[in-house]
Amino acid sequence: MRPTGLDALLAPLAPLEGGAWVVGGSVRDALLGRPAAFDLDVAVSGDAAHAAAVLCRAHGATRFRLSRSFGAWRVQGRGLPFQIDITPLQGETLEQDLARRDLTVNALAVPVEAGRPIVDLHGGLGDLAERRLRLVSDRALADDPVRLLRLARLAGQTGFTVHESARAVARRDAGLVWNAPGERLADELARIASLPFPDRAFRLMDDLGVLGALVPELEDSRGLDQSEYHHHDVLGHVLEVVEHAREIADDPEPVFRARAERVRAVLDAPLADELTSRGGLMLAALLHDMAKPATRAVTAEGRVTFIGHDRLGAEMAETLMRRLRTSARLRDFVVRGVRWHLPLGFMVHRTPLSLRQIDRYLRLTAPSEAEIIVLSVADRLATRGPRTSRSAIERHLVLAREVMDAHFSLVDRPPPRPLLAGDEVAAALGRPPGPWLAPLLDALREGQTVGVLRTRDQALRFARGWREN
Repeated sequence: MRPTGLDALLAPLAPLEGGAWVVGGSVRDALLGRPAAFDLDVAVSGDAAHAAAVLCRAHGATRFRLSRSFGAWRVQGRGLPFQIDITPLQGETLEQDLARRDLTVNALAVPVEAGRPIVDLHGGLGDLAERRLRLVSDRALADDPVRLLRLARLAGQTGFTVHESARAVARRDAGLVWNAPGERLADELARIASLPFPDRAFRLMDDLGVLGALVPELEDSRGLDQSEYHHHDVLGHVLEVVEHAREIADDPEPVFRARAERVRAVLDAPLADELTSRGGLMLAALLHDMAKPATRAVTAEGRVTFIGHDRLGAEMAETLMRRLRTSARLRDFVVRGVRWHLPLGFMVHRTPLSLRQIDRYLRLTAPSEAEIIVLSVADRLATRGPRTSRSAIERHLVLAREVMDAHFSLVDRPPPRPLLAGDEVAAALGRPPGPWLAPLLDALREGQTVGVLRTRDQALRFARGWREN
């Protein structure tokens, strides 16, 4: 007998004749009693285009080709509870198709005909019962290196353990990861960053050797010691920063108190590449110290330094994100986080801060002000060496809270109407408009924001003094 959890998957497929099977993650999740997936994968022994046409007629849906090389089609419409992707068998038989899949729990096939049992040729049902991820073959990862990331993602998604045989194959084949197209790696990396516990998935990737193969700078960080203000090597620190960033995103209240819900709303907002800002923050946290191996130095007094790792790290992060072919929006977000994760920590030593200083910092990190403040806090919390005092950490948290409050106060304040337009400033100074005008207009805006410029005459006097100085 087939478990009743599969009925919802099979009902829309009743118009199909024999030679069609539901396969992949939707079968796995249905057997686990989880909500039905939005995507349903169907393998057919005949023409996928014909099968798509049959379902379209039955449900009043639409179809379009997904891939010419694989002959895949997608069917979707209001009459369907999910979209259906139909693909010809990869091989001459169902047995050959299932043998090419990655994990045994994904190599289960459910015939669409009523009364037919689940096809399980690789022990997937047993692995489901034991809650473990095991490879269909020891070629599974090399055949499609994206599966190296997917293994970690599915472990995080299901809570299953990775069988030791799969761990061994992953460690053997980790170096093949960049044989996969960058955009497919980026898609899996985004899914990992979106998990409830991305930090655990990144640690699993590290254990499998995949993290260092994907980002060699992180492998170079392994065992790289830091100053006595740190309690981990660079790689251990980075992974703990991701953990703290995730904890703050899950519950901002202990750090940001009255602004917690505003912080949560920012992190929950869509960012790019199907990621929220929370997911983008996880990637920025993972990469924020990637330039430390390249910038490590030791002073004559024996102090370890990483001068310029923020600037070089931003360049490295941009190179990586371009190689992954992410969107420009996600790339810029991550690069911005890497570039500006340090200044708030330096500002702790200059407290109390004026509104002008806070405003300049916020403009420096815009439009990722809140996310970079969170990253700075996560970085501080993961820095607890023998020379780190609790009071130093607390001062950082107090400043982060103050700056976050100022940020939202400025966001909620209507933007001031400029006291002088750009052409008025140029005319008053007797110069034609040009690039020289931009920093002056920015200085005028800052003066209005902090309240030192309130009238047109004050703005003119400021502009003339700015020209003279």
